[in-house]
Amino acid sequence: MLRTEIRRAITIIIAITAMVMISSCEKYTFRPPEVDPDYAWSLKDDIQPVFNSSCISCHGGSIAPDLRAGNSYNALTKGSYVTLPAEESRLYKTIISPGHTPRTTEAEKLKILYWITQGAKNN
Repeated sequence: MLRTEIRRAITIIIAITAMVMISSCEKYTFRPPEVDPDYAWSLKDDIQPVFNSSCISCHGGSIAPDLRAGNSYNALTKGSYVTLPAEESRLYKTIISPGHTPRTTEAEKLKILYWITQGAKNN
């Protein structure tokens, strides 16, 4: 009697586990939006919003560089954060470092990379 109940419980647990595993599989995979390297990236319209949403909680004036709107361009250019080649710039190397990488999406990292590649204009 006890063995039958144990077998039934094990069977139910296995069935529930199998259903959960099957239902958790995705039919479609998420593909992040592509970032056009030839688009004319703008500090004001494209890059500053990334800083606002992901960076200024720490880099809002107390920790360099100051990435607040109106300050970010001077802080980045005078502090040698945006240099060529873009992949070697301090800004890009920082945002892809393990401590910073979860704060920005892959698309945001690419936007910043392309903005630096295009000369990091104050536009």
